[in-house]
Amino acid sequence: MLALGQQAANCYIVFDEASKEAMIIDPGAGGSRIVKRVQDTGLKIKFIVLTHSHPDHIGGLREVKEATGARVAIHSDDVRGLQRGHRWGTEGSLPLPAPDLLLKDNDSLDISNLHFSVIHTPGHTQGGICLLIDGVLFSGDTLFYSSIGRSDMPGGNGPQLIDAISTKLLTLPDETVVLPGHGPETTIGAERRGNPFLRG
Repeated sequence: MLALGQQAANCYIVFDEASKEAMIIDPGAGGSRIVKRVQDTGLKIKFIVLTHSHPDHIGGLREVKEATGARVAIHSDDVRGLQRGHRWGTEGSLPLPAPDLLLKDNDSLDISNLHFSVIHTPGHTQGGICLLIDGVLFSGDTLFYSSIGRSDMPGGNGPQLIDAISTKLLTLPDETVVLPGHGPETTIGAERRGNPFLRG
């Protein structure tokens, strides 16, 4: 995990140990830092997955895409936000790469023997997603330790976000590890019991 940029957005590099095939989740600011980590570890990047289109999660996309040739995946409802990204303070002034793969709820993404399920969780943005694999949830900016994503920006919707968390994430087992887009990890059980935004 790399915490990148002024907002310390978490970028995750997940890989299959046998094949070295990998996925990058949310390449925020610091594209060169991500590329160096990939090169140092000898990984073969298959996908660059964007949990949503806010600038702090896509700022390094162009550099990482050019260096790896990986396929860019984002939910179809956040494509417009990705197209606006280069005007929102991402690195450089050139347009960001167009997505190669448009995701929807219940899609799967595979890197070698690792199988990720796509969970559409709108509310922070309309195309926000989480990725679930083997008891680990990459939650983007949907769910944090003792907090949730903000919903007061364009495309945000508070009741929709609460509904998505309640019906799609809090139904997961308590021991599910949550790796969020900012801040420390948590678990579904801890958030069900103690998250002040989810009580009641």
